[in-house]
Amino acid sequence: MPFKFEKLEVWQLALDYLDLIYAIAEQLPKSEEYNLKSQITRAATSVALNIAEGSTAQTDQEQARFLGLAIRSLVETVACQHIINRRNLLPDLIPLREAYQRAEILVAKLHTMRKTIAPEQKWLREEKAVYETKDE
Repeated sequence: MPFKFEKLEVWQLALDYLDLIYAIAEQLPKSEEYNLKSQITRAATSVALNIAEGSTAQTDQEQARFLGLAIRSLVETVACQHIINRRNLLPDLIPLREAYQRAEILVAKLHTMRKTIAPEQKWLREEKAVYETKDE
């Protein structure tokens, strides 16, 4: 009998995304072995692991919390992609573009799943945040 997470579309997508991130990481220069290469692969692995771990949660809120951790890790991989691009660490940008597009799809599905599991939960959205400074 399969585990619950093995049936989840988001987990399958996270595994596909992880494969792509590993392919990107393998192309990074040796100088990034213990920096971006390690960081992006650990964050992408964390996406899949948090989806799996959350699927065994005792409550909907607990599962939603793990999905939130998966979202955060996914966003971390996107930040790494921007740094890789900015530092010109890959000769071919096609894999980065593909990873970005897959991340957009996966994050949308994770947000939808989280809202479905815990609809009563109030989720903070960055676009609604107001940043102000005091004039002195």
